[in-house]
Amino acid sequence: MAKGDIVLVTFPFTDLSGSKLRPAVMLIDGGEDFTACFITTRLHWQEETDLYLEPTSLNGLKRPSLVRISKLATLDKAMARGLLGQLTGAEIKELDKKLKVLLKLH
Repeated sequence: MAKGDIVLVTFPFTDLSGSKLRPAVMLIDGGEDFTACFITTRLHWQEETDLYLEPTSLNGLKRPSLVRISKLATLDKAMARGLLGQLTGAEIKELDKKLKVLLKLH
């Protein structure tokens, strides 16, 4: 897995009450684990740090989606269920900009 890969992941709910299989964008490959942010199709939730994606053959998404950059998790690689696709180079650059805003690194 590499930064910008879109993978299917069993992603935990923020209150840890359960989990859901959903697409996520890989940010960091940490060996046996990885850090990712989840993707949602609920466009009405859009925040300043979300990255909007149209479905393409490259990213493998089926509907317009938001990368919820504020929803980060470090997970065991066993939770990844498969590769859907990848972000473009331009989308990775935009993701990096939004991460800097989120983490107040500007």
